[in-house]
Amino acid sequence: MGIDLVPQTSPEAIRTFTRALLRDLLAMERILADGLIESGIRRFGAEQEMFLVNNAWRPAPVSVEVLEELDDDPFTTELARFNLEANLSPRVLEGSCFSDMQAELDEYVGRVRAAARKHDSDVVLTGILPTLAKSDLSLDNITPRARYYALNDAINQAGDGQFRLRIQGTDELMISHDSVMLEACNTSFQVHLQVSAEEFAHFYNVAQAVTGAVLAACVNSPLLFGRRLWHETRIALFQQSLDTRAADLHMREVSARVRFGSHWLERSVVELFQEDLAAFRVLLAMPVSEDPLKILREGGVPRLSALQLFNGTVYRWNRPCYGISRGKPHLRIECRALPAGPTTLDEMANAVFWIGTVLGVARKFPDLAERMDFDDAKSNFLAASRLGLSAGMTWLDGASGPADRLVLDTLLPLAREGLAEYPLDEDEVARYLGVVEERVRKGVTGSSWALRSLTGMKKSGTRAERLAALTAATVRRQEEGAPVARWERAELGDAGGWRHHYMRVEQYMTTALTTVNQDELVELVAYLMDFRQIRHVLIEDHDHRLAGVVSYRSMLRLLAEGRTVTEADNMPVSEVMVRDPVTVAPATPTLEAIRLMRHHRVSALPVVEDGQLVGLVSETDFMPMAYHLLEERLQES
Repeated sequence: MGIDLVPQTSPEAIRTFTRALLRDLLAMERILADGLIESGIRRFGAEQEMFLVNNAWRPAPVSVEVLEELDDDPFTTELARFNLEANLSPRVLEGSCFSDMQAELDEYVGRVRAAARKHDSDVVLTGILPTLAKSDLSLDNITPRARYYALNDAINQAGDGQFRLRIQGTDELMISHDSVMLEACNTSFQVHLQVSAEEFAHFYNVAQAVTGAVLAACVNSPLLFGRRLWHETRIALFQQSLDTRAADLHMREVSARVRFGSHWLERSVVELFQEDLAAFRVLLAMPVSEDPLKILREGGVPRLSALQLFNGTVYRWNRPCYGISRGKPHLRIECRALPAGPTTLDEMANAVFWIGTVLGVARKFPDLAERMDFDDAKSNFLAASRLGLSAGMTWLDGASGPADRLVLDTLLPLAREGLAEYPLDEDEVARYLGVVEERVRKGVTGSSWALRSLTGMKKSGTRAERLAALTAATVRRQEEGAPVARWERAELGDAGGWRHHYMRVEQYMTTALTTVNQDELVELVAYLMDFRQIRHVLIEDHDHRLAGVVSYRSMLRLLAEGRTVTEADNMPVSEVMVRDPVTVAPATPTLEAIRLMRHHRVSALPVVEDGQLVGLVSETDFMPMAYHLLEERLQES
């Protein structure tokens, strides 16, 4: 989806494009048959995705402005206005190639950070930004490019227009969203490895086999909307955010558009493209002028632009890629599972580990697909996503054990052997693999550091303050450059002043709500108020939409009328509740919420989004602000 075009989605355009796509597949088969794919050289590359955050450590939708400051080819947009991507230069696997790439990466991140700070923003490298809120994912924050609007429209049309997330971890998240913007919650460090046509099937299978265990050591996305979910929540989030399958097709085996795969590759890269075309509709089209078969007959190299666009709308965690370098066509395996962060050093160590493991396992186990069941590779991947280094893994010949032992005892030695076959700086290889080894031995991944930091701050501040502190600490430690295995835990003071955490209602509203149905007994409300020590109970209808509010004042009024609650025989809540209460949205500014409460003389405001009750903000929630203000004034005096 990096192609800068105005995509087309009409049925006629799709049919014309599909014809071009089929010709590209024929051309790919011809390219393979004629031995045109480059071989005898091993290159690798990478793409860095990143978040932009404001002074409150929340998403900053300034990517367009930052790109204007940068004005350089390596940088490009992403789906959301708070994301950017930098494309690193491909390098041959030799000498100091890894440290050279890290130096380039550090330069790029530094340039983005300098440009962002001109717009009161900063850069964070993390799989999922801890401070993201659902309100940040409105189409107001989609990058204003035709291809992103077209992608959103096409994905919506392919499904029912609703994207549903249900992810269970320590906490549980169940939400729905009406656009493709959920995808913008993810950022990654995507690594490419060039392989020849003859070795592609074996290398691709090896990549599938090792990605789970590699990911277990690299997880860095434990949070989404403040919920503690999977250690690499990106995996579940990305799949569900682009899932267009209909619920009424549960008896059919319909593939998810984001997927790991279902079997080992048998012959060539063409199988993958053919499977994807058979499984998924063409979503986007563009005019294709080249005739790839004619170009081949004339001795040229076709771009296969139709195939590349289609491939960009199908999301395999290990994705096949076709490209042209110095006039020669080549094939790459792109690993999309690795998250961004925690530091550029950690990211390069992850890349070296993945590349080395693929090379080492491919060399030592030419019969891998016969010695490992594909379902075990897939299960390893999901287990690593959920549990990180605590996951159990199944390896060759059914051997099983914990992920950390598989990494330390088997994969790191194989990675060293695989990289030893190339003219690489030995000290450099040792340094980067040592970063991974230290991380695994200490049991400190980006995810475990974040979760332990949150646990340490559990009794301090609001959830918004803790998440902001986590983000601020991440940025500072990234700038210092030490690998995550050596990071001190985040503390509440890392986020700076308290004011940033009370800007909007969603930052401090109560989400653990006590609700009853409008047909319930009034006596139940009185009981819940006493039991929960609360002053407001929210009333819902049968569709879980807000119907009213019962406050302690309502109960006092009932008593003032001369009746005890128990004397109100079978009185339903609907008779005493305040109907059509004043409500606010999660993104409502705090000052506006206070103004509404004063104007309407109410002590609480239900928080509603898309008709659904999502929270409550009351006078009590403003007490920390009052305390901080009083403290500041006392210090000034």
